[in-house]
Amino acid sequence: MKRRYFIERTALAAGTLSLTGFSVLGRNLVPTPSFRLNYAPHIGMFRESAGDDPLDQLHFMADEGFRAFEDNGMADRPVQEQEAMASVMKERGLQMGVFVAHKIYWNSANLASGDDEKREEFLSQIRNAVEVAQRVGARWMTVVPGHRDTRLEMGYQTAHVIESLKRASEILEPHNLTMVLEPLNFRDHPGLFLTQSPQAYEICKAVASPSCKILFDIYHQQIQEGNLIPNIEACWDEIAYFQIGDNPGRKEPTTGEINYANVLEFIRSKGYTGILGMEHGNSQPGAAGERAVIDAYKQVDPKP
Repeated sequence: MKRRYFIERTALAAGTLSLTGFSVLGRNLVPTPSFRLNYAPHIGMFRESAGDDPLDQLHFMADEGFRAFEDNGMADRPVQEQEAMASVMKERGLQMGVFVAHKIYWNSANLASGDDEKREEFLSQIRNAVEVAQRVGARWMTVVPGHRDTRLEMGYQTAHVIESLKRASEILEPHNLTMVLEPLNFRDHPGLFLTQSPQAYEICKAVASPSCKILFDIYHQQIQEGNLIPNIEACWDEIAYFQIGDNPGRKEPTTGEINYANVLEFIRSKGYTGILGMEHGNSQPGAAGERAVIDAYKQVDPKP
């Protein structure tokens, strides 16, 4: 029997659910965090341990001491499911991380092109993302400006992207929401407009809005440019969110070349209190592989 249904049936038998943060069994519904930094698994990462139901997966994450989760596809979920997930997040003390705010143009130019129809399509999707964010209690949403426009010089493309992001910021600012721009590496996503952290930094400075910041994906930037800690330091005042994955393979920390213990200690030392999304696969199959992911984060998590 899945844990969620066990709690519900037990609560019915006892006549009530506690409103103080403890279950009818005396179990804390908001467990003590297991990590110093705020790591966020994604839906599907612990399917073998928790089952297919996203609500059961959220309960499992909370049971393991995680305080956040992320879901790229949240905007595509039915409203009823979004509301049910938001209810469990509130019950278990889970913070919503990023979701993808718009259609990403992987193979053709949209924002870089300056096309008015493409810009309006993007802005309409940002308006919809505001509704999703409010429904699920999200503060951040991922934005990827799409493919390069190979007919235009880079300066023109950059100006077009900046104008679109300024318009999107005007939509987001009244709601205290932030789109985070994610540079993606040339190997996995060839031809995209946004690839490097200095480029994202330049754009955020030009947009000059608290609603336009950087999502620094450590996996992507290790492939694209390396020099991780100096680049994080250089971009620090524009970074609002991190994502994690080791290289090669895009699996959990300790499976590749990145010294995550050092990188995460640097991030902690800067006073970062935001979310670090676990946007990677599992290196081993089954429930044992899921346990290995949790153990890997315990290994690299900064020490007291």
